[in-house]
Amino acid sequence: MCAYNEQETIEKLKNHDAQTIKEFLKTYRTGIINLCYRFLQNSEDAEDTAQEAFIELFRSIAHFREESKLSTWLYQIAVSKSLDQIRKKKRKKRLAVIQSILLRDNQVEQIPAPSQQQPESELEKKERINILQQAINGLGQNQRIAITLSKIEGLSNKDVADIMELSVSSVESLLFRAKLNLRKKLNKYYEKVL
Repeated sequence: MCAYNEQETIEKLKNHDAQTIKEFLKTYRTGIINLCYRFLQNSEDAEDTAQEAFIELFRSIAHFREESKLSTWLYQIAVSKSLDQIRKKKRKKRLAVIQSILLRDNQVEQIPAPSQQQPESELEKKERINILQQAINGLGQNQRIAITLSKIEGLSNKDVADIMELSVSSVESLLFRAKLNLRKKLNKYYEKVL
């Protein structure tokens, strides 16, 4: 197996080499879907958004300035597309609220299907994950991006800085503030519950 050569990969992607595109997708697909899912919390939206990120990268590869790694640029595109999707959802929610007010008499309530019972420990685990995700979602946009990329995706502060187009010290500051804010949010939640 030959070593990865980023410059060669970039050139082949620019020339639309089918095998290189296939290998690139195979290498990054799961990671990018997972990243999008961390922001969107919906599997279908995450897959669609990841696909949009890859399409954007392949369309724009000719303009890639190589100021960062190709993977960093892909993460940047995926984060941007995820945030765009969140904004679209918020607009749709506002529109749905207005429509529901206007069409209140014709609205039929959807009753969720009962979920299968799961062992208590599995429910507790899901609840803790949900509580943490809600706390992360309550952070400011830059803190949420930094904590997701660093602590959940496991990227280095340098990679996070490249993706967010910030200095490493700015990322470290964002992470520090994000941890403080998460600690406060989680303490408040558990004080209410206990």
